[in-house]
Amino acid sequence: MATLKIKPLLAGVMAVVLFSFPVVSAETKRGAVTNLPVPRFVSMKAKEGNARRGPGLTYRIDWVFQHTNMPLLITAEFGHWRRVQDKDGQGGWMHYALLSGVRTVIVNKPDITLRIKPNLQAAPAAYAQEGAIVSLKECLPDWCSIASKGRKGWALKTDLWGVGAKELRD
Repeated sequence: MATLKIKPLLAGVMAVVLFSFPVVSAETKRGAVTNLPVPRFVSMKAKEGNARRGPGLTYRIDWVFQHTNMPLLITAEFGHWRRVQDKDGQGGWMHYALLSGVRTVIVNKPDITLRIKPNLQAAPAAYAQEGAIVSLKECLPDWCSIASKGRKGWALKTDLWGVGAKELRD
């Protein structure tokens, strides 16, 4: 049986090379332009934004988003363009200037109860209607803190669209 022997200098060089680069999971895809994770959630900065068939002004407009702060999912990048979709899967290519990294979510269940703590037995803090667009704050494995118009509370992640199932936020 042959054994592999590595000379000390070579072993040191290999250790430097292996530990000098950030570890990126094989499952984590990065955008070709921003090097940010794709897919990822963002919000709409503008009051109105055209979603086009392709990444450029010459492409036909397929959809017009009309809600400031609407959460959108970026699924691809090309130059100054981002392919986005809403909670219903509608979308297309939007110019990056129309988008913001400020996080929001949409309440996707009818009349949810926000809790003062991330616990189903906690007292109610507020209520939110289906379709409400709210600010996303902190997220735990199953709960997120959300806020809107001075009201805040904890909601189950399953009641929200615009946050990843495994996403944690401080």
